[in-house]
Amino acid sequence: MASFTEENYLKAIFKLADQNSEVSISDLSIFLKVSKPTVNSMVKNLQKNGWLNYEKYKPLSLTKKGEKLAGLVVRKHRLTEMFLVEKMGFSWEEVHEIAEQVEHIQSPLFFDRMDELLGFPSADPHGSPIPDKEGVIEYHPLRRLKDASIGEILRFAGLTNSSIDFLKYLNGKNIELGIEIRVLKTEPYDGSMTVKIGEKQKEVLSSKVCEQLLVKSFDE
Repeated sequence: MASFTEENYLKAIFKLADQNSEVSISDLSIFLKVSKPTVNSMVKNLQKNGWLNYEKYKPLSLTKKGEKLAGLVVRKHRLTEMFLVEKMGFSWEEVHEIAEQVEHIQSPLFFDRMDELLGFPSADPHGSPIPDKEGVIEYHPLRRLKDASIGEILRFAGLTNSSIDFLKYLNGKNIELGIEIRVLKTEPYDGSMTVKIGEKQKEVLSSKVCEQLLVKSFDE
């Protein structure tokens, strides 16, 4: 059984590998905000337990065993976030820290029941896919809003940034998952976009915001 710290490292590698093709000791050090010697020591421990492939000066990669364990930790985290929002009335910006604690509970039955009560959701409150019982994620292609064309009508389906500040910003704009976004205009100078949100609301979103909003067509 992995410790809380080991699970956090595996989850971090899992997430970094999802964002980049390669994961280094430096990447992990920055992501977890710990020193490189500390990361190096833990990496060797993870390798010893059969969860990680590690060779000096080469990218880190999870073994099949490590990938499954990391995927299950992510599953528990995202199911918990969904439960907190759907069943307990938390806002999407309030759930991360609580889920960070709950994800270490070692009871598959507990999370299977949570999954059942939620109706077996495929994504968490931020649109991130929830791994299955084997820790496997089924990805669905999403685009960044910034790449959309004028006139397109899209559905807001996910985020590349789920920081509390950004989620609060979206709350202030009444931008929530599933809402319709119609692209009205793109500003060539700074990449900002004028969009219609829902039925009536018109907003100008910065290039930075459009970079972080993931969308899909209504027929996807």
